[in-house]
Amino acid sequence: MLDPSQYFTIPFDTWVNDFVRGFLVPNFRPFFRALQVPVNQVLMALDTFLAWVPMLAMTAIFALLAWRIVGKSMALVTIFGFLFVDLIGLWPDTMTTLAMILTSVIFCTILGVPVGILVARSDTTWKIVRPILDVMQTVPSFVYLVPIVMLFGVGMAPGIIATIIFALPPIIRMTNLGIRNVRTDLIEASEAFGATYSQTLFEVQLPLAMRTIMAGLNQTLMLAMSMVVIAALIGAGGLGQVVNTGLGRLDVGGATAGGLGIVVLAIVLDRITQGLVEPSDPNRMTFRQALGTLFSGQKRPPIKQESGSRAAFKGSPIP
Repeated sequence: MLDPSQYFTIPFDTWVNDFVRGFLVPNFRPFFRALQVPVNQVLMALDTFLAWVPMLAMTAIFALLAWRIVGKSMALVTIFGFLFVDLIGLWPDTMTTLAMILTSVIFCTILGVPVGILVARSDTTWKIVRPILDVMQTVPSFVYLVPIVMLFGVGMAPGIIATIIFALPPIIRMTNLGIRNVRTDLIEASEAFGATYSQTLFEVQLPLAMRTIMAGLNQTLMLAMSMVVIAALIGAGGLGQVVNTGLGRLDVGGATAGGLGIVVLAIVLDRITQGLVEPSDPNRMTFRQALGTLFSGQKRPPIKQESGSRAAFKGSPIP
């Protein structure tokens, strides 16, 4: 008598199946198919380009970026890590995984930053979007694969769409947090000097919030890395497919090799993205400065620290 389910049950699974199979799939399948077109085009372009670039050239590019942005030790880690991945025969799969990750991050940035700006400007919108983000971050990653397969089918593009949905919340949250944490007096000062809304946004709020936004981008990239591996279950390729195949065949060596390739790629991407925005160390270059020095061959001279009233006067606005 103390168990209500013996007398009454809610057919929730039947409702979901009827909604997806009876309404969404017949009526919106062409729409979901059309959503794959831009994702597929970007993915194929990146995959073709990364496969075309020779292994040594790609290693040199990543090593130079790691050296300019992070330091010499990270450049050495990048060189030895990429050489190891190539010597165990996983370089093509690594480049496919990299193309999938970059595609996911590009679309997450295109979607996440505007949504983060929107919710930062409106508390009502944030109250509506916040529980949606909570659900997106708490739903297990495997659950995303079921509706994705029913709506989009199987393959690399559906795997990328699942990755975008899974990795989108951090960049929205951090964009919202960064813009909200911009000091009110700076915004009021820009408006007092006649700045428009767009000028205040692009010249005051976004530059000051950039470090927080980049932290969200870093978390989005790492979530994309994990989801790309899981998306191999629905036909996505890359290192995730290597791990999945090794597990299915009880090939411990193959699965371990694929896992090590994922670890190497994750470490390199994580360290480089952490250094994209200038940290507290003034001698470390930002991403724009790193790209400039990468092609010019010149190093940026060290920045001298200024202290006392001179530094405070230099950082204060002039009326």
